[in-house]
Amino acid sequence: MNDSKSAIDGSDRNDDGPRYKVVVNDEQQYSLWSAQTSPPQGWRETGVEGGRDRCLAHIREVWTDMRPLSLRRAMGA
Repeated sequence: MNDSKSAIDGSDRNDDGPRYKVVVNDEQQYSLWSAQTSPPQGWRETGVEGGRDRCLAHIREVWTDMRPLSLRRAMGA
């Protein structure tokens, strides 16, 4: 099973380890955060939670342009 499918169907190869959640900020930059804590100020939960592999697969799938949103807008992209 590939990482992209794992992120979509909820399966998780690393389900025994620590739990994480995917967070995103207003610049559409993504990060992992401990599932037991609230995200830092300026970040919000995306609804994706699980093992590290699952969360990273989701980030790889959705964060395809590393430029901050403000830069993409300024460049007209």
